[in-house]
Amino acid sequence: MKILVTGGGGFLGQALCRGLRGRGHEVVSFQRRHSPELAALGVGQVRGDLADANAVMHAAAGVDAVFHNAAKAGAWGSYDSYFQANVVGTRNVLAACRAHAIGRLVYTSTPSVTHRATHPVEGLGADEVPYGEDFQAPYAATKAIAEQEALAASDATLAVVALRPRLIWGPGDAQILPRLVERSRAGRLRIVGSGDNLVDTTYIDNAAQAHLDAFDHLAPGAACAGKAYFISNGDPRPMREVLNALLAAAGAPPVEKHLSFKAAYRIGAVCERVWPLLRLRGEPPMTRFLAEQLSTTHWYSMEPARRDFGYVPRVSFDEGLTRLKAAWRDGAAIT
Repeated sequence: MKILVTGGGGFLGQALCRGLRGRGHEVVSFQRRHSPELAALGVGQVRGDLADANAVMHAAAGVDAVFHNAAKAGAWGSYDSYFQANVVGTRNVLAACRAHAIGRLVYTSTPSVTHRATHPVEGLGADEVPYGEDFQAPYAATKAIAEQEALAASDATLAVVALRPRLIWGPGDAQILPRLVERSRAGRLRIVGSGDNLVDTTYIDNAAQAHLDAFDHLAPGAACAGKAYFISNGDPRPMREVLNALLAAAGAPPVEKHLSFKAAYRIGAVCERVWPLLRLRGEPPMTRFLAEQLSTTHWYSMEPARRDFGYVPRVSFDEGLTRLKAAWRDGAAIT
């Protein structure tokens, strides 16, 4: 098949492209910049902006299926910039699927669409957790809109499934772990709250595998069509343990100092006011949404994903750490 992957040059996107190429599919990636890594995989590349309907339509021409993985992520930025990338971009992908009679769409979502302040989620499936309300982060707010519109589009001619992988990590991560390592080495990293809150994470190979498993089962009328699923390693651990295990794998010192949730929340609120006022660059070190995410218990049931499309995590948390440590030691991880 010929398959389009939006955001193929990113962390998860590259893993999806590798997996699809390994299955013998022709793969085309739609992204902003050229990727040497994708070129080495033999992946075709079309550069453009998700908010450009004509560009998305062009990229989807002649395609049999789409993995819509691209999004504007992060904890900071204008609402409109997130809306254009995440909502308008998804609408453009859906329109391209209709115009080109593409029958399958795997949409990459996020557990953040169910975020509700400090409300914990413990061992529930996606159908048991409602969408969040009063989002304090444009990423979560716009992804919630986009996911609902994508799932509503699933019908007899276009089968759509939404996957919500939780905290993806592993070799090749150019965002989360490098930032944690930098802050840890600078002594600027803190655990918000006690660090005892249980959280799910997803090793990169498992995140990609879940997408491929869902794709294999996706069709109009399939059990997974029109539904959302949480995805993780299915191995919830205390936030403190997860954070320090990742830092240890990267050869960085552990974080031992704590910051109370109330203090982190207040700092986040101040940062949200000061950053635009002073026109500061980059993301602030803390936001209210981030404080809530870091201090709240979030772990999910993998039973719905196993039942409906056979997802079973293949790489354990500990095996993933071994692979991550080897990658950083050998210089394979992006720092």
